[in-house]
Amino acid sequence: MSRVWNFSAGPAALPLPVLERAQRELLDWNGSGASVMEQSHRGKRFIAMAAQVEADLRGLMNIPSDYAVLFEQGGATQHFAQIPMNLAGEGDTADYIVTGHWSEKAASEAATYVRVNVAANSKPENYLRMPPRESWKLNANAAYVHIATNETIHGVEFQDVPDVGSVPLVADMSSDILSGPIDVSRFGLIYAGAQKNIGPSGLVLIIIRRDLLERPVRPMARIFRYAEHAANDSMLNTPNTWGWYLAGLTFQWLKERGGLNAMAEENRKKSKALYAAIDNSGGFYRNPIDPAVRSRMNVPFTLHDSALDAAFLQESEAAGLMALKGHKAIGGMRASLYNAVPYEAVEALIAFMRDFTQRHG
Repeated sequence: MSRVWNFSAGPAALPLPVLERAQRELLDWNGSGASVMEQSHRGKRFIAMAAQVEADLRGLMNIPSDYAVLFEQGGATQHFAQIPMNLAGEGDTADYIVTGHWSEKAASEAATYVRVNVAANSKPENYLRMPPRESWKLNANAAYVHIATNETIHGVEFQDVPDVGSVPLVADMSSDILSGPIDVSRFGLIYAGAQKNIGPSGLVLIIIRRDLLERPVRPMARIFRYAEHAANDSMLNTPNTWGWYLAGLTFQWLKERGGLNAMAEENRKKSKALYAAIDNSGGFYRNPIDPAVRSRMNVPFTLHDSALDAAFLQESEAAGLMALKGHKAIGGMRASLYNAVPYEAVEALIAFMRDFTQRHG
Protein backbone atom coordinates (compact mmCIF):
# COMPACT_ATOMS: atom_id res chain seq x y z
CA MET A 1 0.00 0.00 0.00
CA SER A 2 1.24 3.46 -0.90
CA ARG A 3 -0.21 6.47 0.94
CA VAL A 4 -0.51 9.84 -0.76
CA TRP A 5 0.28 13.33 0.53
CA ASN A 6 -3.14 14.58 1.56
CA PHE A 7 -3.85 18.32 1.14
CA SER A 8 -7.61 18.02 1.63
CA ALA A 9 -9.38 20.92 3.37
CA GLY A 10 -11.57 18.54 5.34
CA PRO A 11 -12.12 15.78 6.14
CA ALA A 12 -8.39 16.08 6.19
CA ALA A 13 -5.21 14.17 6.86
CA LEU A 14 -4.88 12.36 10.17
CA PRO A 15 -1.48 11.66 11.76
CA LEU A 16 -0.14 8.34 10.50
CA PRO A 17 0.81 7.16 14.02
CA VAL A 18 -2.77 7.81 15.11
CA LEU A 19 -4.17 5.74 12.25
CA GLU A 20 -1.71 2.94 12.89
CA ARG A 21 -2.56 2.79 16.59
CA ALA A 22 -6.28 2.83 15.83
CA GLN A 23 -5.69 -0.02 13.39
CA ARG A 24 -3.89 -2.04 16.06
CA GLU A 25 -6.61 -1.42 18.62
CA LEU A 26 -9.60 -1.74 16.33
CA LEU A 27 -10.61 -5.27 17.30
CA ASP A 28 -9.43 -5.21 20.90
CA TRP A 29 -9.41 -1.82 22.59
CA ASN A 30 -7.86 -1.52 26.02
CA GLY A 31 -7.95 -5.27 26.60
CA SER A 32 -11.74 -5.34 26.34
CA GLY A 33 -11.97 -7.85 23.49
CA ALA A 34 -14.07 -5.38 21.47
CA SER A 35 -13.55 -2.13 19.59
CA VAL A 36 -14.06 1.26 21.20
CA MET A 37 -17.11 1.70 18.97
CA GLU A 38 -18.73 -1.29 20.67
CA GLN A 39 -18.23 0.02 24.22
CA SER A 40 -20.93 1.54 26.35
CA HIS A 41 -20.30 5.24 26.84
CA ARG A 42 -21.51 4.65 30.41
CA GLY A 43 -18.90 1.96 31.01
CA LYS A 44 -15.85 2.48 33.21
CA ARG A 45 -13.38 2.06 30.34
CA PHE A 46 -14.94 4.71 28.15
CA ILE A 47 -15.56 7.16 30.99
CA ALA A 48 -11.92 6.88 32.06
CA MET A 49 -10.77 7.44 28.46
CA ALA A 50 -13.04 10.46 28.06
CA ALA A 51 -11.67 12.03 31.23
CA GLN A 52 -8.10 11.51 30.01
CA VAL A 53 -8.89 13.00 26.60
CA GLU A 54 -10.27 16.14 28.24
CA ALA A 55 -7.29 16.36 30.58
CA ASP A 56 -4.88 16.07 27.63
CA LEU A 57 -6.70 18.82 25.74
CA ARG A 58 -6.76 21.08 28.78
CA GLY A 59 -3.03 20.57 29.16
CA LEU A 60 -2.30 21.26 25.49
CA MET A 61 -4.37 24.44 25.35
CA ASN A 62 -3.91 25.50 28.98
CA ILE A 63 -7.69 25.73 29.39
CA PRO A 64 -8.64 27.47 32.65
CA SER A 65 -10.80 25.61 35.16
CA ASP A 66 -13.66 28.06 34.73
CA TYR A 67 -14.22 26.75 31.19
CA ALA A 68 -16.23 23.66 30.33
CA VAL A 69 -15.10 21.37 27.53
CA LEU A 70 -17.78 19.62 25.47
CA PHE A 71 -17.37 16.84 22.92
CA GLU A 72 -20.52 17.09 20.83
CA GLN A 73 -21.90 15.27 17.84
CA GLY A 74 -22.21 16.99 14.49
CA GLY A 75 -20.09 19.79 13.09
CA ALA A 76 -19.48 23.50 13.41
CA THR A 77 -22.29 24.45 11.02
CA GLN A 78 -24.87 23.17 13.49
CA HIS A 79 -23.51 25.61 16.06
CA PHE A 80 -23.96 28.60 13.78
CA ALA A 81 -27.55 28.33 15.03
CA GLN A 82 -26.99 26.72 18.41
CA ILE A 83 -24.65 29.46 19.67
CA PRO A 84 -27.22 32.28 19.44
CA MET A 85 -29.82 29.91 20.88
CA ASN A 86 -27.64 29.51 23.97
CA LEU A 87 -25.97 32.90 24.31
CA ALA A 88 -28.65 35.37 23.22
CA GLY A 89 -32.13 36.08 24.50
CA GLU A 90 -35.18 37.20 22.58
CA GLY A 91 -34.50 40.56 20.93
CA ASP A 92 -30.76 40.51 21.63
CA THR A 93 -28.15 41.68 19.11
CA ALA A 94 -24.91 39.87 18.25
CA ASP A 95 -21.95 41.32 16.34
CA TYR A 96 -20.47 39.34 13.44
CA ILE A 97 -17.15 40.01 11.74
CA VAL A 98 -17.46 38.64 8.20
CA THR A 99 -14.09 37.72 6.67
CA GLY A 100 -14.96 34.82 4.36
CA HIS A 101 -17.47 32.17 3.38
CA TRP A 102 -17.84 30.54 6.79
CA SER A 103 -18.24 33.67 8.89
CA GLU A 104 -20.75 34.92 6.32
CA LYS A 105 -22.68 31.67 6.66
CA ALA A 106 -22.48 31.83 10.45
CA ALA A 107 -24.06 35.30 10.39
CA SER A 108 -26.79 34.16 8.03
CA GLU A 109 -27.71 31.11 10.12
CA ALA A 110 -27.68 33.12 13.36
CA ALA A 111 -30.20 35.63 11.99
CA THR A 112 -33.05 33.21 12.76
CA TYR A 113 -32.34 33.52 16.49
CA VAL A 114 -30.65 36.90 17.08
CA ARG A 115 -30.47 40.33 15.55
CA VAL A 116 -27.26 40.15 13.57
CA ASN A 117 -25.12 43.26 13.33
CA VAL A 118 -22.44 42.78 10.68
CA ALA A 119 -19.90 44.99 12.42
CA ALA A 120 -17.24 44.56 9.73
CA ASN A 121 -17.25 42.89 6.34
CA SER A 122 -14.42 42.33 3.87
CA LYS A 123 -16.68 40.84 1.18
CA PRO A 124 -16.59 44.06 -0.91
CA GLU A 125 -12.83 43.45 -1.18
CA ASN A 126 -13.39 39.81 -2.16
CA TYR A 127 -12.09 38.69 1.24
CA LEU A 128 -8.51 39.45 0.22
CA ARG A 129 -7.74 41.19 3.53
CA MET A 130 -9.11 41.61 7.02
CA PRO A 131 -11.19 44.66 7.93
CA PRO A 132 -9.01 46.82 10.22
CA ARG A 133 -10.01 46.54 13.87
CA GLU A 134 -10.54 50.31 14.11
CA SER A 135 -13.24 50.07 11.41
CA TRP A 136 -15.41 47.59 13.34
CA LYS A 137 -18.78 49.02 14.39
CA LEU A 138 -19.36 47.01 17.55
CA ASN A 139 -22.40 47.22 19.79
CA ALA A 140 -21.44 47.60 23.44
CA ASN A 141 -24.64 45.79 24.42
CA ALA A 142 -24.18 42.84 22.07
CA ALA A 143 -24.69 39.35 23.46
CA TYR A 144 -21.36 38.34 21.87
CA VAL A 145 -18.95 39.08 19.04
CA HIS A 146 -18.37 36.28 16.52
CA ILE A 147 -15.30 35.69 14.35
CA ALA A 148 -13.88 32.85 12.29
CA THR A 149 -10.20 32.79 13.18
CA ASN A 150 -9.29 31.12 9.88
CA GLU A 151 -11.24 30.97 6.63
CA THR A 152 -10.56 27.71 4.82
CA ILE A 153 -11.87 28.81 1.43
CA HIS A 154 -10.42 32.29 1.14
CA GLY A 155 -7.19 31.62 3.03
CA VAL A 156 -7.20 34.49 5.54
CA GLU A 157 -6.39 34.12 9.23
CA PHE A 158 -6.47 36.38 12.26
CA GLN A 159 -2.88 36.87 13.36
CA ASP A 160 -3.86 37.82 16.91
CA VAL A 161 -6.92 37.90 19.14
CA PRO A 162 -8.95 41.08 18.59
CA ASP A 163 -9.89 43.15 21.62
CA VAL A 164 -13.68 43.43 21.87
CA GLY A 165 -13.89 44.74 25.41
CA SER A 166 -16.17 43.05 27.92
CA VAL A 167 -18.45 41.43 25.35
CA PRO A 168 -17.74 37.68 25.04
CA LEU A 169 -15.71 36.77 21.97
CA VAL A 170 -16.99 33.67 20.16
CA ALA A 171 -14.64 32.01 17.67
CA ASP A 172 -15.07 29.36 15.03
CA MET A 173 -11.62 27.72 15.15
CA SER A 174 -12.49 24.69 13.07
CA SER A 175 -9.47 24.97 10.80
CA ASP A 176 -6.72 26.40 13.00
CA ILE A 177 -7.39 25.04 16.47
CA LEU A 178 -4.32 23.27 17.94
CA SER A 179 -2.09 24.79 15.25
CA GLY A 180 -0.34 26.90 17.88
CA PRO A 181 -0.84 28.21 21.41
CA ILE A 182 -3.69 30.63 22.18
CA ASP A 183 -4.91 32.40 25.30
CA VAL A 184 -8.25 30.69 25.90
CA SER A 185 -9.17 33.26 28.54
CA ARG A 186 -9.55 35.87 25.77
CA PHE A 187 -12.62 34.01 24.48
CA GLY A 188 -16.08 33.37 25.81
CA LEU A 189 -16.64 30.37 23.55
CA ILE A 190 -14.47 28.46 21.09
CA TYR A 191 -15.93 25.86 18.76
CA ALA A 192 -14.35 23.63 16.15
CA GLY A 193 -15.39 20.84 13.84
CA ALA A 194 -13.01 17.95 14.33
CA GLN A 195 -12.24 17.04 10.73
CA LYS A 196 -9.21 19.27 10.22
CA ASN A 197 -6.88 19.29 13.24
CA ILE A 198 -8.66 17.10 15.80
CA GLY A 199 -9.92 13.86 14.28
CA PRO A 200 -12.61 12.45 12.00
CA SER A 201 -15.78 14.27 10.99
CA GLY A 202 -18.88 13.91 13.12
CA LEU A 203 -17.42 15.45 16.28
CA VAL A 204 -17.36 19.09 17.35
CA LEU A 205 -15.38 20.54 20.23
CA ILE A 206 -16.77 23.38 22.35
CA ILE A 207 -14.85 25.28 25.00
CA ILE A 208 -17.15 27.63 26.90
CA ARG A 209 -16.72 29.91 29.88
CA ARG A 210 -18.93 28.50 32.61
CA ASP A 211 -20.71 31.76 33.43
CA LEU A 212 -22.10 31.79 29.89
CA LEU A 213 -23.81 28.48 30.61
CA GLU A 214 -25.93 30.32 33.18
CA ARG A 215 -27.39 32.85 30.77
CA PRO A 216 -31.19 32.81 30.60
CA VAL A 217 -32.14 31.37 27.24
CA ARG A 218 -35.24 30.94 25.16
CA PRO A 219 -37.32 27.77 25.49
CA MET A 220 -35.62 24.89 23.69
CA ALA A 221 -35.22 21.14 23.89
CA ARG A 222 -32.62 19.96 26.40
CA ILE A 223 -30.52 18.44 23.63
CA PHE A 224 -29.74 21.93 22.27
CA ARG A 225 -28.67 23.45 25.61
CA TYR A 226 -24.94 23.63 26.29
CA ALA A 227 -25.59 23.75 30.04
CA GLU A 228 -27.30 20.35 29.87
CA HIS A 229 -24.39 18.84 27.97
CA ALA A 230 -21.90 20.30 30.44
CA ALA A 231 -23.88 18.95 33.38
CA ASN A 232 -23.83 15.49 31.81
CA ASP A 233 -20.13 15.42 30.80
CA SER A 234 -21.05 15.50 27.08
CA MET A 235 -23.06 12.30 27.52
CA LEU A 236 -26.59 13.68 27.55
CA ASN A 237 -27.10 11.35 24.61
CA THR A 238 -24.85 8.69 23.10
CA PRO A 239 -21.71 10.51 21.90
CA ASN A 240 -19.52 9.87 18.88
CA THR A 241 -17.36 7.31 20.68
CA TRP A 242 -15.08 6.66 17.70
CA GLY A 243 -14.45 10.36 17.10
CA TRP A 244 -13.80 11.00 20.79
CA TYR A 245 -11.30 8.15 20.91
CA LEU A 246 -9.43 9.31 17.79
CA ALA A 247 -9.36 12.88 19.08
CA GLY A 248 -7.68 11.52 22.20
CA LEU A 249 -5.05 9.74 20.14
CA THR A 250 -4.41 12.96 18.24
CA PHE A 251 -3.96 14.90 21.48
CA GLN A 252 -1.44 12.31 22.65
CA TRP A 253 0.39 12.61 19.32
CA LEU A 254 0.54 16.38 19.73
CA LYS A 255 2.00 16.00 23.22
CA GLU A 256 4.62 13.59 21.90
CA ARG A 257 5.52 16.09 19.14
CA GLY A 258 6.25 18.80 21.71
CA GLY A 259 2.85 20.43 22.12
CA LEU A 260 1.41 23.49 20.45
CA ASN A 261 4.59 25.59 20.49
CA ALA A 262 6.28 22.92 18.38
CA MET A 263 3.28 22.73 16.05
CA ALA A 264 3.28 26.51 15.64
CA GLU A 265 6.89 26.43 14.45
CA GLU A 266 6.23 23.50 12.11
CA ASN A 267 3.17 25.18 10.62
CA ARG A 268 5.04 28.47 10.16
CA LYS A 269 7.82 26.60 8.36
CA LYS A 270 5.42 24.75 6.04
CA SER A 271 3.35 27.75 5.03
CA LYS A 272 6.38 30.03 4.63
CA ALA A 273 7.96 27.56 2.21
CA LEU A 274 4.82 27.20 0.10
CA TYR A 275 4.10 30.92 -0.06
CA ALA A 276 7.72 31.55 -1.07
CA ALA A 277 7.38 29.02 -3.90
CA ILE A 278 4.25 30.79 -5.12
CA ASP A 279 5.62 34.31 -4.78
CA ASN A 280 8.93 33.43 -6.44
CA SER A 281 7.38 31.59 -9.40
CA GLY A 282 7.61 34.59 -11.71
CA GLY A 283 3.83 34.89 -11.82
CA PHE A 284 3.19 31.29 -12.87
CA TYR A 285 1.42 30.79 -9.52
CA ARG A 286 -0.38 33.55 -7.63
CA ASN A 287 -1.87 34.09 -4.19
CA PRO A 288 -3.72 37.43 -3.99
CA ILE A 289 -4.24 37.51 -0.21
CA ASP A 290 -2.73 40.38 1.78
CA PRO A 291 0.50 38.81 3.09
CA ALA A 292 -0.20 40.23 6.56
CA VAL A 293 -3.23 37.93 6.98
CA ARG A 294 -2.33 34.87 4.92
CA SER A 295 -3.49 31.61 6.45
CA ARG A 296 -0.99 29.05 7.71
CA MET A 297 -3.57 26.31 7.29
CA ASN A 298 -5.15 26.87 3.86
CA VAL A 299 -3.17 28.22 0.91
CA PRO A 300 -5.30 29.00 -2.16
CA PHE A 301 -3.47 29.77 -5.39
CA THR A 302 -4.13 30.10 -9.09
CA LEU A 303 -2.11 29.32 -12.19
CA HIS A 304 -1.33 32.15 -14.58
CA ASP A 305 -3.46 30.39 -17.19
CA SER A 306 -6.62 28.64 -15.96
CA ALA A 307 -6.50 26.42 -19.05
CA LEU A 308 -3.70 24.54 -17.24
CA ASP A 309 -5.85 23.77 -14.19
CA ALA A 310 -7.05 20.37 -15.40
CA ALA A 311 -3.54 19.24 -16.29
CA PHE A 312 -2.18 20.45 -12.93
CA LEU A 313 -4.80 18.50 -11.01
CA GLN A 314 -4.43 15.35 -13.11
CA GLU A 315 -0.65 15.34 -12.96
CA SER A 316 -0.45 16.24 -9.26
CA GLU A 317 -2.79 13.38 -8.37
CA ALA A 318 -0.68 11.00 -10.46
CA ALA A 319 2.33 12.25 -8.47
CA GLY A 320 0.68 11.27 -5.20
CA LEU A 321 -0.53 14.75 -4.23
CA MET A 322 -4.18 14.49 -3.18
CA ALA A 323 -7.02 17.01 -3.08
CA LEU A 324 -5.44 20.17 -4.47
CA LYS A 325 -8.55 21.41 -6.27
CA GLY A 326 -9.74 24.77 -4.96
CA HIS A 327 -13.21 25.34 -3.56
CA LYS A 328 -15.89 25.85 -6.21
CA ALA A 329 -16.61 29.33 -4.82
CA ILE A 330 -13.25 30.71 -6.00
CA GLY A 331 -11.73 27.98 -8.18
CA GLY A 332 -8.02 27.48 -8.68
CA MET A 333 -6.02 25.33 -6.29
CA ARG A 334 -5.80 25.00 -2.54
CA ALA A 335 -3.30 23.21 -0.32
CA SER A 336 -4.37 22.65 3.26
CA LEU A 337 -1.43 22.32 5.63
CA TYR A 338 -2.99 21.08 8.85
CA ASN A 339 -0.98 19.61 11.71
CA ALA A 340 -0.97 16.10 10.25
CA VAL A 341 0.51 17.27 6.92
CA PRO A 342 4.29 16.91 7.34
CA TYR A 343 6.92 19.24 5.94
CA GLU A 344 7.94 16.47 3.53
CA ALA A 345 4.51 16.75 1.89
CA VAL A 346 5.05 20.46 1.29
CA GLU A 347 8.50 19.75 -0.14
CA ALA A 348 6.92 17.22 -2.53
CA LEU A 349 4.28 19.75 -3.59
CA ILE A 350 6.86 22.49 -4.20
CA ALA A 351 9.03 20.12 -6.25
CA PHE A 352 6.01 19.17 -8.36
CA MET A 353 5.05 22.82 -8.87
CA ARG A 354 8.54 23.66 -10.12
CA ASP A 355 8.59 20.68 -12.45
CA PHE A 356 5.13 21.57 -13.78
CA THR A 357 6.31 25.13 -14.43
CA GLN A 358 9.28 23.86 -16.44
CA ARG A 359 7.10 21.61 -18.53
CA HIS A 360 4.20 24.03 -19.08
CA GLY A 361 5.77 27.46 -18.69
